[in-house]
Order: sequence, then structure tokens, then C-alpha cells
Amino acid sequence: MALATITTKGQVTIPKTVRDSLKLDTGDMIEFVVTKDGEALVRPISKKVDDVFGKLHKSGRKAVTVEAMDKAIARKMKRNAE
Repeated sequence: MALATITTKGQVTIPKTVRDSLKLDTGDMIEFVVTKDGEALVRPISKKVDDVFGKLHKSGRKAVTVEAMDKAIARKMKRNAE
């Protein structure tokens, strides 16, 4: 059994054995579900490619080449360095 303590700010560190078992990494989201019996379940939130596919698509937007993207990134990096 893995135990954790709640801080004064309500924060809990998830024990490493639990993080490893749920395959959780820094920045991952988890969901807490409270059952009618007063138990709390912790579920990892995972996104599938199908869940996010097409989110960046905007109809009517012209396609951009990889070369154009590289040039835009280089320009931005150059401006940030100045």
C-alpha cells in the first residue's frame, strides 16, 4: 500500500510506485472520481491521436511548407536574440 500526506495547501505527492504503475510523467493530468461509498479513484487522463486530430485545422487557411516554417522560426529566434 502506498501512502501520501496532504500539505497545508492541499497538495499530495503521488508515490513513485503509483506514478510508475499508472505511467504518469511530469505535466500529465489525472482525474479524481469520488464514488457514492466515499472512496476516491485516481485516473490518468490520456489523449489519443483521434481526440486531437484536426484541432489546428482552419478551413480556407493556405498550406505552409516545411521550408517556410523553418524560415519563420529562424527569423523569430534571430529577433529574440537581439
